Amino acid sequence: VQLQASGGGYVQAGGSLRLSCVVSGRAFTSYAWFRQAPGKEREFVACMFRSRGNTYYADFAKRRFTISRGNLQNAIFLQMNSLAPEDTAVYYCAADNGLILSTLRDSAAYDYWGQGTLVTVSS
Repeated sequence: VQLQASGGGYVQAGGSLRLSCVVSGRAFTSYAWFRQAPGKEREFVACMFRSRGNTYYADFAKRRFTISRGNLQNAIFLQMNSLAPEDTAVYYCAADNGLILSTLRDSAAYDYWGQGTLVTVSS
């Protein structure tokens, strides 16, 4: 099983980025994005139940970020708009099966992780 995250980069405040996470070797029912800023703990960004398409967001991500899935490949995406310097972090994709609603935002609930992709937002 491999999760390959990409799409990070350097962007000015107000800009947009689209992160991708290609999952190979297995399909999962739950996918998520987390992020970790320097000196801070990893925090939840967004997640989805792939089969149902239900999506959930951290408060800071609502109305700016959108998690989606690919149609032709086992991939998930994170479209990030109106980026701000406080969004600077390494972004990780995660996946697992058998999660319940109450655990979707908990990084400890996920066993499979991508390597992370760095997003830097300048002011």
